[in-house]
Amino acid sequence: MKDDGLRIVVTCEHGGNKIPSAYAAAFKEAKQVLASHRGYDIGALDLYQKFTQSADFSLHSTTSRLVVELNRSLHHPKLFSEFMHPLTSAQAEEILSLHYHPYRQKVEEQIGEWVQKGLSVLHLSVHSFTPELNGKVRKTDVGFLYDPKREREQLFAARWRQQMQRVSPKIKIRYNYPYKGTADGFVTYLRKSFTNEQYAGLELEVNQRFPVSGTPEWQELQTHLHQTFMRAL
Repeated sequence: MKDDGLRIVVTCEHGGNKIPSAYAAAFKEAKQVLASHRGYDIGALDLYQKFTQSADFSLHSTTSRLVVELNRSLHHPKLFSEFMHPLTSAQAEEILSLHYHPYRQKVEEQIGEWVQKGLSVLHLSVHSFTPELNGKVRKTDVGFLYDPKREREQLFAARWRQQMQRVSPKIKIRYNYPYKGTADGFVTYLRKSFTNEQYAGLELEVNQRFPVSGTPEWQELQTHLHQTFMRAL
């Protein structure tokens, strides 16, 4: 049962691979890349939509991460992909003002509004990962990414995994895999603005082999992840 003092935020930073018309020329030869894991998080938007049913606030982007990477800080070297280079400072600022800042500010402002009212927030950022990267096979199905120093995040990840193991014992779940929960990202940025009591942020990472296969197993996994998330609250 969800606590009355808790608000749930669900986001999806890499939900699509759309290219705004202003940048279409730069991506003329990039159809294959845009359709790959580099262009977007395959299956993440479907999964995100499952969770929006239970969210107090949700936001997603369908602009390709190759235009601007919403899940990276402004100082990150891969904020803009090679397709967007070279960029003048003015061009970079324009892209940020149109696509990056509005998205991140909407989420941060909503969290801040609730925190000011004495409410606490649980933020789930929904992602997916390629089964193989640079010749290395990722040997897991689902990853829960969190900061081990943030007690609420650690406890929630443990409860969620426990609930998942009851309904889907064959699904392999790992903590902070295939990425560290403390690596540069939107959730990591938000932790700096809010205390452990005010904000808990988790990134959900699902192996893209599920959405790519298109089997009933993918639908089942989405349902189980959503149901067990709610039970873990």
